[in-house]
Amino acid sequence: MKLVSYKHKSEEHGTFRIGCMVTNKVVDLQESYCALLISKGDKESAQLIDNLLPADPSLFFSMGESALKRAEEAFDYSVGQSGEKMTFNQDEVSLGNPIASPSKIICVGKNYAEHALEMESDIPEFPVLFAKFSNALIGPEDTIQKSSFTEKLDYEVELAVVIGEKASHISKDNALKYVAGYTIANDISARDLQKRTPQWLQGKTLDNSTPVGPWVVTPEEAGNPSNLFIRSFVNGEKRQESNTSNMIFDVPFLIEFISGLITLNPGDIILTGTPNGVGVAMNPPRFLKNDDVVTLEIENLGKLENKVIEA
Repeated sequence: MKLVSYKHKSEEHGTFRIGCMVTNKVVDLQESYCALLISKGDKESAQLIDNLLPADPSLFFSMGESALKRAEEAFDYSVGQSGEKMTFNQDEVSLGNPIASPSKIICVGKNYAEHALEMESDIPEFPVLFAKFSNALIGPEDTIQKSSFTEKLDYEVELAVVIGEKASHISKDNALKYVAGYTIANDISARDLQKRTPQWLQGKTLDNSTPVGPWVVTPEEAGNPSNLFIRSFVNGEKRQESNTSNMIFDVPFLIEFISGLITLNPGDIILTGTPNGVGVAMNPPRFLKNDDVVTLEIENLGKLENKVIEA
């Protein structure tokens, strides 16, 4: 499934709801599950739908496996069904960040050897971890805000892992069982702010700077997270191209390592690092400017494209 956050374009001030992208249509998963329950004669459960499959995307992911299983049932039921509140054409809706309010956003730096080398850094012995906050996150149709505090804004295409179950001290052999799905993230970095202190945080979590989306692809559709082609473009010019097989620390290892330090909760996001080809490492460096369009692609996950504007 491709899980999306959507709202109808006619509802300018409406709230985003959890849905599923099917070709060029969006299925409202809560409405579909409610219709499924009613079709079974279970009206009592249908009245408790907000507790079973919440419409709010953040609440949905925070419920973990139970909500995901009901979403699968709702998706299966929606096939061949139609309804005024159940299915919409893609051009009727706006897509938002599928996971707008995770409890944690954990990022991994220098996780591709060639990127570490282009940054004139040693190959790390352990994963290099840092954090972002939800103020930085934007959706697939939003614009990247270029803060007036930076003149060195850079792009980083990354595979993002969405946690589906509470995970603490998980072994890498079982790690993928705790994944709800995968999405694309642009770890936008203000290099001048990042490098002016030993800690990277101030250059990594500026307001409205980190696009995520366009959807969360569940594991059975995403395929092996350790063998996905990954690319980035700026104004149509290819800048990065690699494969997640080139990660120093793969997804199972990262989940084992991080969950040994920090309990991961449903809806948490792990950004797994970027390959070589970033703007700061070019000769001369090439940073993002007003009106640039950044396009990211990851195999089986689709395309994420955002424009840069001066904040």
